Amino acid sequence: MTNKDQHHKTALKIQNGIDQPASINPRFAKKGHKIGKLENAQWYIKKVLEGDRSALSKSITLVESSLPAHRVLAQEIIEACLPHSGHSVRIGITGVPGVGKSTFIEVFGRYITQQLQKKLAVLAIDPSSQRTKGSILGDKTRMEKLTNDDLAFIRPSPSAGSLGGVAQKTRESIILCEAAGYEIILVETVGVGQSETVVHSMVDFFLLLMLAGAGDELQGIKRGIMEMADALLINKADGNNKQKAELARREYANALHLFPPTESGWVPRTQTCSAQTGDGIQEVYEIIADYLKETKSSGYFNQKRKEQYLEVLHQNIRLRLLQNFQEDSKMKQSLIEMEGQIIDQEISAYKAVDLLLKTYFKNISVEKG
Repeated sequence: MTNKDQHHKTALKIQNGIDQPASINPRFAKKGHKIGKLENAQWYIKKVLEGDRSALSKSITLVESSLPAHRVLAQEIIEACLPHSGHSVRIGITGVPGVGKSTFIEVFGRYITQQLQKKLAVLAIDPSSQRTKGSILGDKTRMEKLTNDDLAFIRPSPSAGSLGGVAQKTRESIILCEAAGYEIILVETVGVGQSETVVHSMVDFFLLLMLAGAGDELQGIKRGIMEMADALLINKADGNNKQKAELARREYANALHLFPPTESGWVPRTQTCSAQTGDGIQEVYEIIADYLKETKSSGYFNQKRKEQYLEVLHQNIRLRLLQNFQEDSKMKQSLIEMEGQIIDQEISAYKAVDLLLKTYFKNISVEKG
């Protein structure tokens, strides 16, 4: 019996069934961080300065891209937008996971857009997997009301490849948002760690969110992070937790008095609030307003901004050198060979670094010659 006869005589009948749904919701696929068709730099610049949110989002995607062609285009956009930046208030917000950062940002953001009628941009750094480098980018789903606010722009960015979970291009994203007319920029970090130092160097005001009722209030909190904070906010101060939150606030206030005076001369404030009830939200903004008034009158505000510009210079030198090294085809091969020697314990990692850099700079000299 031939295969053909077997096929016709089989009793097995396969039903077509139903079409399987797409693995990605098409509504969200359209909203993904895709660059799509590239326009010339003037198109992006014009649209960003007009406050076009779609063009702003695409420009930030270009800034975050690692492709050389995208970097050149992004640099041209940033250079043109730079003279139109620097007029916003930059606020860093951090706290341990579970402290309620996203909920607080939504309520605080709605106060800024609805009560103060100011344009707000939220740059939320989403934690990336160390294994896959993937990121959920779920901040927009957690800030549903703010996402639909015409005066708000929310941009979740993956932390992959960045120090301590801070997106590499956050500084450039701030410039673009300011050029688009956003008056207040909130930068949310993934949690307590190295990222706080980086965020502190790019914002005007640093807000640390804390929880009450989680054991000894001063245990597990790094002194360095508390010293960086311009205000400590005890969140979730509602219901049965309200009294504990006030007790925690007093303990933190007493602890802050033990720290040496800040460079700005500002005395860090403590405040309780509830993102559920809205209590304390207005007071948080008033603390920030007091800080701005005091530091601007003393000249510290402008001094810190100038230091931030220099930090951008040094950060980009390090970044460009690393990118140039990693993209050099000769160095890629040399690095693979060195990695094999290190694994076989034929050479130490320290010696390998010296040899790799010596080869790298030698190659540069030959190319120039």
